[in-house]
Amino acid sequence: MKWQGRRGSQNVEERRGMSTGTKVVGGGIGTIVIVLLVYLLGGDPSAIIQDSGSGQASGPVEATEEENAMAQFVSVVLADTEEVWGKIFAQSGGTYRQPTLVLFRDQVQSACGYATAASGPFYCPADEKVYIDLSFCDDLRNKYGAYGDFAVAYVIAHEVGHHVQNLMGILEEVQSERQRLSEVRANQLTVRLELQADFLAGVWAHYADRMFNSIEEGDIEEALNAASSIGDDVLQKKYQGRVIPDAFTHGTAAQRSSWLRKGWVTGDLSQGDTFSADI
Repeated sequence: MKWQGRRGSQNVEERRGMSTGTKVVGGGIGTIVIVLLVYLLGGDPSAIIQDSGSGQASGPVEATEEENAMAQFVSVVLADTEEVWGKIFAQSGGTYRQPTLVLFRDQVQSACGYATAASGPFYCPADEKVYIDLSFCDDLRNKYGAYGDFAVAYVIAHEVGHHVQNLMGILEEVQSERQRLSEVRANQLTVRLELQADFLAGVWAHYADRMFNSIEEGDIEEALNAASSIGDDVLQKKYQGRVIPDAFTHGTAAQRSSWLRKGWVTGDLSQGDTFSADI
């Protein structure tokens, strides 16, 4: 992705050198809230439970040159999402309210509660912020085999996709509906929510390429590979040794890459209704 020398977002909140000053205690209301939100919007809730039993947030840690370069990269990606979604909302007579991206290290407090880096990137609708520990960028490569800077861009765009869903009232509707459903049906609804966020990430890429000429050869393949690498079936097979479709919360590798590709190819929001489509 061509990004060096381009504008970064002003909506980046730096917390990497901050300590929360609070010991995260397992079973606390903050942990419960964030587990539920991470379960709904992305990440591994079990990792939060395992890591939140004890431990004090670390003090200031000097960032490496590589980490700071990644921070600059995600800032540029966020700026691109601001311009793309700002234009899309304006075309329909609306106003895009820009989210904030919070960079943290190890653990963080959000309006949705406390979370650890093990939760992965997540979006909190209560404060309209995307949270990411940049160590996840290494995890993409080392744990999931998703290489390239555009794999990271896809992840950021996916979380911003949840923000778009929030502005459109979709998140609230889904959360309300989930409360009336069985666990299996609620999971199925969550899968459709996640696949739509993948589609929206593709829509962003579609317009970002046309507006900034920023996408290079191989970038889309990197994003598609990342989407496939974090499919429920792939992760369940890898970490549990078997696939349990009723426990899916994000979609299979094929579904995630398919909806991402559809957003990229069409750029047409009307084709992103994953809730009524045959997924």
